[in-house]
Amino acid sequence: MDWLVRAFIKSSVSWLALGVVIGIAMGVHPAWTVYRAAHLHTMLLGFVTMMIFGVAYHVIPRFAGHPLHSRRAALAHWWLANAGLALMVAGFIYRANGAPQTGTLLGAGGVLSGIGAYVFAYLIWRTIDGPSGRRAAAPVALIAQPVPIRARAQR
Repeated sequence: MDWLVRAFIKSSVSWLALGVVIGIAMGVHPAWTVYRAAHLHTMLLGFVTMMIFGVAYHVIPRFAGHPLHSRRAALAHWWLANAGLALMVAGFIYRANGAPQTGTLLGAGGVLSGIGAYVFAYLIWRTIDGPSGRRAAAPVALIAQPVPIRARAQR
């Protein structure tokens, strides 16, 4: 498994663990449901989306038959996505506690996460198109053709 894929999947599992902690805390202490926005973003943007990013970076180049368009941009995507989410989760937690200036954290986190998502979309698009920017010719047999029953009997 590639180091980049591993980084996204490990991030995903780490966000899952944090999300579970927040979820259990809300269940044990119902007043802590004020943290549900942090829990939601931890689980959806952290666990689910990071897992999708990691799996996509593993699978799409293989399906497309082309290497990932830019590994440096993918690394930047990892940093943008994780830093943006960390700022957003912190912003939601501070907002629940009535701290001032949480809009700055939430805004910065949202912008970083959004830029990361656009980098991902660009990389996947360019990877599918291949190095020359054009779609490669499809292999002749993408799906194995079923063998007729009569031909099986003659083998």
